[in-house]
Formats: sequence, structure tokens, C-alpha cells
Amino acid sequence: MTIHLPSPDGSLRPYEPRTEPLALTPGTPFTSRTVFSAAHVVADPFADTHPDAPAAVDWDATLAFRRHLWAHGLGVAEAMDTAQRGMGLDWAAAAELIRRSAAEARAVGGRIACGVGTDQITGGSLADVRAAYEEQLALVEESGAQAVLMASRALAAAAQGPEDYLDVYGHLLRQAAEPVVLHWLGPMFDPALTGYWGSADLDVATDTFLEVIAAHPDKVDGIKVSLLDAEREVDLRRRLPQGVRCYTGDDFNYPELIAGDEQGFSHALLGIFDPLGPLAAEAVRILDTGDTAGFRGLLDPTVELSRHLFQSPTRFYKTGVVFLAWLAGHQTHFTMVGGLQSARSLPHFARAYELADGLGLFPDPKSAEDRMRTLLALYGVAR
Repeated sequence: MTIHLPSPDGSLRPYEPRTEPLALTPGTPFTSRTVFSAAHVVADPFADTHPDAPAAVDWDATLAFRRHLWAHGLGVAEAMDTAQRGMGLDWAAAAELIRRSAAEARAVGGRIACGVGTDQITGGSLADVRAAYEEQLALVEESGAQAVLMASRALAAAAQGPEDYLDVYGHLLRQAAEPVVLHWLGPMFDPALTGYWGSADLDVATDTFLEVIAAHPDKVDGIKVSLLDAEREVDLRRRLPQGVRCYTGDDFNYPELIAGDEQGFSHALLGIFDPLGPLAAEAVRILDTGDTAGFRGLLDPTVELSRHLFQSPTRFYKTGVVFLAWLAGHQTHFTMVGGLQSARSLPHFARAYELADGLGLFPDPKSAEDRMRTLLALYGVAR
């Protein structure tokens, strides 16, 4: 049955929803790539809260979504920016999320890596930054998860130049019990991180980043690069020490970066693999057989949806991710921590629905259509 979707110009356009989902089932573990999905959290819709209050999380639904990702062979990157770190999820809630998800990973045999940051402080000295990082690193290591050292707003504010980044990261890497993933998150995801690694010149920043790694290659499992610049990521991964992986965080160019070239490839740690989980898993299994064309044939058509969700202001991509989780039936509501469900427009949601439905991402297309109609009615669309 035709559904009428709003366009940016205010008009309504007809759309014919598909009737059958893409057939995707859990399969064997991946052999050629390590792939993490940065997973979202499910808010508690019945909590009596407000945007400035501590996050109210539906723990059962949140953990159920992680089991869904693990069932398809994906690793879970926990308490990353997709989980609204620094955008509604405070450190107390993030710490509880890490504990619960790490325990769930042990129970089901799932792979997990967890974000380590400094969001329990809003500023301070370099010593304060180190102490905040140390607290979070200790909790992640105690949970049994791999640590992802995330970029820090507090460090960006306190650092006077590259030497301060070298000092703080060197200190953390020397005390890390196991190799970590270093995360370079660009300012398109968080404007407070402008000039990270001590320079707004990305070439200079890259040299500092590589200097950190070169000084401690045995403590760096890999790097996650979220700069939305495929050429720069390829150049960076070619300069990494032997044995240090590159995990792409480029939600605009991930198929080509994961497929790689004659000189190497990127693994993946991606927010878009939250809504794309089963499809992405199927694509990687095809790649495991050596069928790069088949991998690209399945994953390339998803880029339009990803670029739509991650359009500027990019940091609000989480809203589209949770919206699609609701339409797909992974949660019973479209409510987000901090009220972030209001961060995108109705035409944005309409296009996200259209693109996701066209890809066959919804396990029950009729249910997704009904939920889309409910949202349209809430906004006053009468037909």
C-alpha cells in the first residue's frame, strides 16, 4: 500500500514499501577482517527524566541488541560515541553499560571493545586528564574487554601542543595491560576535538599520531580513524608499524576501505554497522571467500543510506541509527537519552526509512511501515 512521505520542500511523495526483507541469517565467524559495530543504547521511555538528568537506560533492550549483533558474528564496540558518550550518556551510565555488556559478552562468547575517555571531567590540568583516563582504563580492563582510547575533549582543551599528547598517551600505553585501539575522531563528529594531536594541520597531526604509535607498537592493537577522508586513511594505514591494524571509522567510504587494495586493507569499527549489522556480516563473509566484487555488490548500495544518516551536523547520526532500530523492531519506541530523537527532521526520517526499506533492512517490512505511518501521523501527515 502506498505511503506518502514528506520531502524537504514540504510536498508529499508516494512510496511503495517492499513486502519482503533481505534474507539474512547468522553465519560463521569472519576470517579475513575484524569487524566491530559501535552499538547504540536504548533509553527507558517510561523514566520521568529530562535532557539535563542522568541517562535512563533500558538495560534489557540494550543488551538484547548486542546479542543480535554477536549472533551475526560482529564484535561490539561498547560505550563509544554511537552510545551517546558526551551527548546524554554520562560516565556513571557508561561505566554500568561497560560492566553489563562485558559480562554479557563473556556469557555468549561475543567479542567486545569498550571506550575509554575522560568524560567524568569537563576540564582541568593534564594531570587531571591522565587520572580520568586511568580510572576508565582500569574499569575496562577489569571487565575483561579490550580498551579503545577515545579522543578527549578535556585533553584537547588542556594540551599546549603535540608534546602533551605524546606525554599523556605514552603514559597510558605504558600502563595498559593489553594492546589497545587508538581512536582519532574528527571534528565533524565533535567540534571540541578540533586540532587534536596538537595541530589543526592534519599532516602535522598525523605525524604526531604516528609518533605515539611508533614509540609503543607492542601496546597498540590498531587505530580507528574517523576523519571521513578515504585517501588520508589509506595513506595512514600504509605508514603503520607491522602488526598494527587500521579499523576504518569512515561511514562515507567503508566498502572500498574494507575491500582494500594491493597494499592492504582496513578492518572496521563503524557506527553504520549498527543498523547494517546482518547485511554487513553477510558482505564480510562473501569477502572471506575472496569475492571482492560480491562484497562490494552487497555493501556499496548501503553507502547512500550511511551518508544520509551521517550528513552534517554529523554528530547527530545517532538519531537516525536509533530511528532505524525502532522501525526494525529492536526496540518498542523511538525515545533517546537526552531527548535526542528531536535532532533530525521529519523529511530526514522519511528518506532514511525509504533508503533502509529499499535495502531490505527491516525484518518485518509491514511493521516498519506501520511505525513510519505512526510517526507521520504524530507530525500531522493525514494520509
